[in-house]
Amino acid sequence: MTAKAFVLIEVAVGKTKDVVATLQKVEGVKSVEAVTGPYDIIAVVEMPDVNAIGDLVTRNIHSVGGIARTVTCLTVQLT
Repeated sequence: MTAKAFVLIEVAVGKTKDVVATLQKVEGVKSVEAVTGPYDIIAVVEMPDVNAIGDLVTRNIHSVGGIARTVTCLTVQLT
């Protein structure tokens, strides 16, 4: 079963379009949406496991120019 997370992203002023375009090219990022409110972008990521999500966020999302801060929300299965 794959692990899924919502990554809430704050970006520097004027950088939202650039960050969205870059994140859309990152493997494992399933969707990227610009939003209103306390965050500027929400990205949905899916990877084989939680550790792979952590690796994706720290290596491939945090390194994108213009990103100021992220909050990663892992999904859980309620059974």
